[in-house]
Amino acid sequence: MSDNALARWIGNREQCTDHLDGALVARVAATFGTACPAPGEPLPPLWHWAFFQNPVPADGLGDDGHPARGGFLPPADDRNRMWAGGRLDFLAPLKAGVEAERVSTVSDIQEKQGRTGSLLFVTVRHEYRQRGELCIREEQDIVYRQPAPPKLSLDEPMPEADWSQSFDPDPVLLFRYSAVTFNGHRIHYDWPYVTGTEGYPGLVVHGPLIATLQLQAFCEANPDARPTRMAYRGLRPLIADQPFQTTGLVTEAGRAELTAGNADGPAHRATIEFQNVDLASAEFEESSRP
Repeated sequence: MSDNALARWIGNREQCTDHLDGALVARVAATFGTACPAPGEPLPPLWHWAFFQNPVPADGLGDDGHPARGGFLPPADDRNRMWAGGRLDFLAPLKAGVEAERVSTVSDIQEKQGRTGSLLFVTVRHEYRQRGELCIREEQDIVYRQPAPPKLSLDEPMPEADWSQSFDPDPVLLFRYSAVTFNGHRIHYDWPYVTGTEGYPGLVVHGPLIATLQLQAFCEANPDARPTRMAYRGLRPLIADQPFQTTGLVTEAGRAELTAGNADGPAHRATIEFQNVDLASAEFEESSRP
């Protein structure tokens, strides 16, 4: 499809309302093995990816399990779709059990040449509001690539770290994350498809799952820090039943570098900007004085 034809999708817009239901919040908490927020309490960062799903009937799905292309997103025929990365501003926490709204807009489409051929990058801008307040501003990068053998290693070591957590992404974890995010992409649960059609050696760990585990590890290692911004990108896939680590290093005041990977090198990188909770409270009290 020509650049002019693809440009017609820029500006496409969709809206989704969700109640952030407590039953789904409990399932997300069980998936990550963490405490479940009560109604009215803040959701941990990136849990919003389990919500705001516009359900598509089975006859509206493509061969890969995603919604058929050519609606909200451009068609990009005969290419494999992946979540490449994104950027988020955390302005205020979303609250469990409270109605919220997401407005999504296709903001950019670019064709680039990569190591494996032509790559189509589609950027979608999301804004999440609750009770009229803008809570999260997000840009999501989706890449459509021509079928090619996946890059499974990166010839560089994992970086030094202030903290590290290990994870074993078994197929049950991948299935449960697909379930709570209503993600039908077959590379995460369909062994014959992912190995025979897309050429991976096993089930692929979700990029958003990795990003969430990275941020969860950051918050556990830095309990007094409140993330205000995150930028992340995938470098290569991680495969189920192959343990990996999420590591982090505070590089300067209010900034940290996160990496997920294993013996085959880094797989995902992220940069976090954060505020110290005590400092933010003190600044707020100071600004509130008459």
